[in-house]
Amino acid sequence: MSPEPGSRLPAGHSAAPETRRVLKVCGATSPDDITTLAAAGADCVGVWYGVPGGHAELSEERLTELVAAAHATGRLEPVLVTFLSDPEALAGLARRTGLRWLQLHAYQPPPVVAALRAALPDAVLVKVLHLRGGSCLERPLIGAYERAGTDLFLLDAATEDGRIGSTGQRLAEPDVLALLPRLSRPFLLAGGISPESRADYGGVAAHPGFRGIDVDTAARDGGGRFSVPAVTALARAWRTAPSLEESL
Repeated sequence: MSPEPGSRLPAGHSAAPETRRVLKVCGATSPDDITTLAAAGADCVGVWYGVPGGHAELSEERLTELVAAAHATGRLEPVLVTFLSDPEALAGLARRTGLRWLQLHAYQPPPVVAALRAALPDAVLVKVLHLRGGSCLERPLIGAYERAGTDLFLLDAATEDGRIGSTGQRLAEPDVLALLPRLSRPFLLAGGISPESRADYGGVAAHPGFRGIDVDTAARDGGGRFSVPAVTALARAWRTAPSLEESL
């Protein structure tokens, strides 16, 4: 399911974006969550480890359990979501748990990506780029991240007070479009995504580098539980791809 080293698709790949979209849902904490997301049409599930104070933070034991449960669905790809920056520790965690996708969600520098690429040549490495006040905080480092081995970027909002991850803050489409010429890797869109917001991102969704969306709150019901109708509505609105092999 992971691409071969050197086969990572540039943002200008000619495949039609309408057939290449994936839905990643973050914050699973139980096997029931995995079952719900697989049944509802999600493609990736974010599992949190090394996110201090995060609402979905897992122990390594529970992380291992959920990774196995996701793989057992034959559909869901578990994605480590972490603020950790020790590549040796992260590579060891990936090997112990069977994780193939790693999402660096904080401000890890390009050498961390390079060390992970060397240690895990077949992994899919996702680097989050944070936009605040319309500007990308990592903009000067984008080229370095790509050279280090980033496969996929995830564009998300950082709040004015510095919060990152599951903030619910939306990105303005003009700000996203202004950043895209800097990217030569495909990207996912995050930040307050909903079925209704699809209409506000026509330009982003039409971009050849667009690979799908990353959500948390919008996939839940009023009680905070993952909901089949909510996830299904997201998948339909954003035309999620049927398989990950078609997405990278």
